[in-house]
Amino acid sequence: MDFKYKKMEIETEIVKLKKLLEKEVNKDINDGCDGILLSAGLDTSILSYLAAKKTKNFKAFTLKFGNHAPDAEYAEKLCQILNIEHHLLEADEEILMKNLREAIKISGVFDPMEIRNSVAIYTILKFSKDYVRGVMTGDGADELFFGYDFLIKMKKDERKFYAKNMWKTMHFSSNDMGRFFGIKIWTPYLSGEVKNYAISLDDDVKINGSVGKWILRKAYENLLPKEFIMREKTPIEYGSGTTLLTNIFENKISDEVFIKKKSEYKESDGAIIRDKEHLYYYEIYREIFGKVKEAKQDEIKCAGCGIGIEHKKAFCRICGTMNGF
Repeated sequence: MDFKYKKMEIETEIVKLKKLLEKEVNKDINDGCDGILLSAGLDTSILSYLAAKKTKNFKAFTLKFGNHAPDAEYAEKLCQILNIEHHLLEADEEILMKNLREAIKISGVFDPMEIRNSVAIYTILKFSKDYVRGVMTGDGADELFFGYDFLIKMKKDERKFYAKNMWKTMHFSSNDMGRFFGIKIWTPYLSGEVKNYAISLDDDVKINGSVGKWILRKAYENLLPKEFIMREKTPIEYGSGTTLLTNIFENKISDEVFIKKKSEYKESDGAIIRDKEHLYYYEIYREIFGKVKEAKQDEIKCAGCGIGIEHKKAFCRICGTMNGF
């Protein structure tokens, strides 16, 4: 694409995007949203900026587990800049371990990445429900505007195929957790207008070299500090510190027990257990739900757990297997 044309195109699209997002955030606040789950990555920083423009009665909630949880520092700084009331929950191992079972029961999966994210959301929602009627999340921005590294690296045709299927099946545990606690979840990026608009955009305005969500970054580059605009994608598990759970289970489960049970579950259930954390979550899942439901005869089978999946390159939300890659 010609550089001059691309510059004109993205500037035109930026105007549309900003109007749609601001309209959606204002609508959500008018409907009763008075808080946000804040990581202070690009997506929630934008929503916080728009919310702060609309209302002074807005609260942000951030989870911190352990010493390496970068979201806390970024969130505190952003809230000072935007004059938003910030609530930081510093959770310990006992709290997270106690919440894991409920997170697995509600989400219905045993994928470690999903569970680390879900237990973070469960924990912070359990805390925030006493302060607000409902919260916004940044769910959907990475999927719609291509924030994930693996999407950025795909060839355009491959990405088009993958994204089309992803947009149909994407699921966010914040909605499940919100229903459990009776707290409303607002997702501005997934609203009809914003979602449909994002899907209509060409890849060239979403990806610039190795940087995803390009149009979002450009739209707010003069309205938020660069450290928030250009902050690298940091999943909830990293930003909140719940990645430490991996090490916790590495120490809790012996090598002998892991090897024995890994073999047993492969033989009896057809489940491929990847590591000790995966084993711990699978045993809770199995206790609650039983063995994973097998794929029907006309379905494609997940290589990791045997459940039916949408296509041969589908990510299995249940066990976390990236099929076909």
